[in-house]
Amino acid sequence: MALSKHANETNKSQNNAINTIKRESASLTIHGLPRYEEKIGEEYMNESQRNHFRAILKAWRQELMEEVDRTVNHMQDEAANFPAPADRATQEEEFSIELRTRDRERKLIKKIDRTLIRVDDNDYGFCDQCGVDIGVRRLEARPTANLCVDCKTLDEIKEKQITGG
Repeated sequence: MALSKHANETNKSQNNAINTIKRESASLTIHGLPRYEEKIGEEYMNESQRNHFRAILKAWRQELMEEVDRTVNHMQDEAANFPAPADRATQEEEFSIELRTRDRERKLIKKIDRTLIRVDDNDYGFCDQCGVDIGVRRLEARPTANLCVDCKTLDEIKEKQITGG
């Protein structure tokens, strides 16, 4: 009797832990949107999944565009002609860093736009090199991914061999 009571308590503890993990993973968001919950037997990259990734990409793009607007406003508001050369140099360096960051984000916005076209063309979620499914979790981690993990790994190995890095 005591053994079965202990087994029941252990099962309850395990179930509680599993439920906690499920709640925590369900509460994780990607650009303010919940993770996609795949259904058993669901076709890969169906309309529901494409809509999910379209929403993620659009939200990410919107965040980047808002950051661009904030940068422009910040640079206009903070632009001052400091009399001290050290102060001017500091401000110029800050602006330079911000502009480099925005340039990377501008390139990312273009990549997001190209990815949105792929979603609309039903060409999203499949590896460009081998054609296999990239996978929902990988796409949630990197929505603009166009290579599966294996092909990306091979590309990185080749790059290291070429550059000697």
